[in-house]
This record gives sequence, structure tokens and C-alpha cells, in this order.
Amino acid sequence: MVVTQRGFAPQAAAAAGGALLLSLATALDACAANDKTYVMKIALATLDDALHQYAKNYAAAVERDSGGRIKAEIYPASQLGSIERQAQGVQFGAIQCQIVAPEFLAGIDERFEVLAAPGLVKSMADGQRVAADPRVMKLMLGLGADKGLHGAGLFMNSQSAVIARTPIRHLADFKGKKIRIFASQFQSVAMQRLGATPKPMTLGGVLPALQDNALDGAVSSIAVFNAMHYQHAAKYVTETGQPAIFGIAEVSKKWYDSLPADLQPAGRRGVGDAQDTGERRRRRIENEAATELGISSGHGGGTKHAVGRNFRYRAVDDHLTSPPDSRTGAVIGRSCLLTRKPSS
Repeated sequence: MVVTQRGFAPQAAAAAGGALLLSLATALDACAANDKTYVMKIALATLDDALHQYAKNYAAAVERDSGGRIKAEIYPASQLGSIERQAQGVQFGAIQCQIVAPEFLAGIDERFEVLAAPGLVKSMADGQRVAADPRVMKLMLGLGADKGLHGAGLFMNSQSAVIARTPIRHLADFKGKKIRIFASQFQSVAMQRLGATPKPMTLGGVLPALQDNALDGAVSSIAVFNAMHYQHAAKYVTETGQPAIFGIAEVSKKWYDSLPADLQPAGRRGVGDAQDTGERRRRRIENEAATELGISSGHGGGTKHAVGRNFRYRAVDDHLTSPPDSRTGAVIGRSCLLTRKPSS
């Protein structure tokens, strides 16, 4: 019997060539995947404060840990829309990360506002311990997981202060005033019990409202007052210390899940670095803001004070369980007059 092998060699060569091309294409695809860069837009409402510094530190850490494959872009001062619009963008993947006080996300899950409870913390160090508690982190970073959010980081931002058009030195001074608050029922109820009208509002609308007499004051931090130029319309600051202002970094779950597996840890590692570096810078930001504002004693001394010391307040939250007029003489914090003229 004669076995004919005619045509076998060309067929074998063709098969080998096809396999080689397939392997080469697979390798090229893998290389292309490794070379692909991913844009991470980081949105926030504030400017030149601890949240902004955290965003800068987080962006740098993510780029470093990803070997440059994740390119972070920071958009402060509500450049990507209001806080609500930013949150929606993160949920649907149009924005990759938002850094914000958690109570502004209460519309997604009302438990986000739990850290705004009056009296929860009494100092920065106390707040930092709360934010670092594994049980707190598990709760807060897990919220919104079924609504498009991937919690990445939680940290203590600052203690509250009130900037106002007239002095607020006693609890009775809140009565009748329209005060901008965060989007929190804790803040809303507190102001109502003090006889004030709470006005939930994002940062961008505060200065025009102060200028138009639509607001008498606003709750935020010293650094925000300075960065947003509220001193152009309001001259008095009272450091109440309550409620504590935390920050949370929420990453788009849709975007995070689309990352290659080797890039996902970059975001988690970056959070720790951002918090460590951010705390070293936070106090300097607050002190620089106080100096820029020209804060001096509101009780006639005219002496400048550094922000960041621990003050013992007769807390507003203690007052909430009693009638508003029973503690009208209580001094609620350090009342300061902004002595430096605003720059034009």
C-alpha cells in the first residue's frame, strides 16, 4: 500500500503559522492591556482645605502605585457640578471618585449622616480614632455598595465653626437667624431647637446668599471660609467644634470593577498614604487660613489666636435636650472678629 503525503507539509506549516500568529496576537493584546491608561476624575466641592489636600495626596498615591497606568485629575470647587451631581456621576461611572462630607450622601443612604451626630467627638484626635476604628470603617465604606458606590477612605476633616454677619457668642444669638447647614437632619434639628432656620446648601451658593441677606451665617470649617471668601460678606466666626466634619472618598463601583485586577489594589493602598500625609498638612492649612482671615479675639483683646488648640465648649448638643431659653447665657465657643480686610 502506498501512502501519499502530498500536501501535508504545507498544511502543517500553515497550522503552525496560524498558531504563532494567534500567540503573537494574544501577547500583543496583553501588552496593550498593560499599557492602557485609565483616567480617574476626582471631584469635590471645596478648595484649598483638608479635603482638597486629601484629594491631592490620594491622586499622587494612586498614580504611583499603579505605575502611571491610572491618571488622576482633580476637580475642586464644584467644577463637575453640585455635590448631588457629583454623587450621581460617581454612581453611573461618569466621575470616578468623589471626596465629600458623608452626610451629603444621605439621599443615597440616610446612614451616611450618622457621623454628624452632635457630641460624637470632642477633638480632632477623638475624630481620628473614630474614623480609624475598623467597625466604623466597615459600616461607612460599605454604605451605597448596592447603589454604585465603592467606599475607599474615611477620615476626620475638621471641627465646625460658624461664620456670621453679626456676632454669635451665646446660644440665644442663633434665634431668628438663617444658617446654612450640611444636608443632615442632625444639623437641621439642632438649629431648629436653637430657634434658627436651617438652610441646607452646597458651598457655591453660600457667598451670594450671605451678600443678599438670604443667609445670616454658615456652618463649615475655617479653611473653607477663607478659600471661598466668605469674609467678604460675614465678619464674625464662632468656633463651636460641633458637629465634627468627616470626609469620605467614594469611588465609582462601575469604574472600579472595570479595572484590571492588578490595578484595583492601587486605590486601596493610596488611601492610607493620603490620610497620613493629609493629617500632617491639615493643621497647617487651618492655621494659614486663620492667619489669612486675620482672626482675633471677639472679646476686646484684639489678639490673634492659632486655630487647632483644644477649646472646652459648653456644647450645643448638651442644650438640645432642654428648652432653648434655659441656657441663653451659655457661651458656646470662641467668638472671633475677622480683622483683616478682604482682598479685592
